Amino acid sequence: MKILIIANWKCNPSSLICAKKLFSDIKKGLQEKQNTEIIICPPFTYIHDLSVMAGKKIKIGAQNVFWEEGTHTGEVSAKMLKNMGCKYAIIGHSERRAMGETNELVNKKIKACLAQKIIPIFCIGESSQEKEAEETFQVLQTQIQEGLEGISRNQVEKIIIAYEPLWAIGTGKNCAYDEAMSINLVIKKTLAKTYNKGLSKKIKIIYGGSINFSIIEGYIKESMMDGVLVGGASLKAKEFIAILNKF
Repeated sequence: MKILIIANWKCNPSSLICAKKLFSDIKKGLQEKQNTEIIICPPFTYIHDLSVMAGKKIKIGAQNVFWEEGTHTGEVSAKMLKNMGCKYAIIGHSERRAMGETNELVNKKIKACLAQKIIPIFCIGESSQEKEAEETFQVLQTQIQEGLEGISRNQVEKIIIAYEPLWAIGTGKNCAYDEAMSINLVIKKTLAKTYNKGLSKKIKIIYGGSINFSIIEGYIKESMMDGVLVGGASLKAKEFIAILNKF
């Protein structure tokens, strides 16, 4: 199975020219024999142009999505993303949750993506306060159960779950490998309880939170993750290429 590497560029780079240059540098730096599945999630405004450049080695994703079309000023629907060449969408990222996104809204967005055959990258994670209160498992279970409410077994197989502890994102702090492995098992148990054990083994679970070249291998080999979600390091072509070519 290929290692899943997802880049979240967030609100970067500042221009289309810079975005194309970064994308081109990453693409040129890839090894011929690649054991990684690569997804890059740029800002909405760059999705179409980078989709044209992508080729077969890289897939394009969005950082967010709206669940409906119509009179929703400033929003971008799943159908619009599909028409731009988007194959994936990050949903429920902690930065969106901090802006008021609830589990109910996450659920609507997941369903909207699945209806358009866009693969959701479903983010879950606990805050530092929840971690200190030893509520991590409960928080994650609730996010999974409410986020996947009404989603069938056939649909859930297509979803990628990204564990991103809020306290690790952009802080330089990292979740210990054994702790991440425990979280991995909790996610699988929750999926097994909600659906079944066999299906829980098919869903890809990845880790995100201050990922860099020196620590990525531990999350794959020791934490048994299927891949990683990379933030800041994906904006540095040489560092991101090193991550991609590590496997």
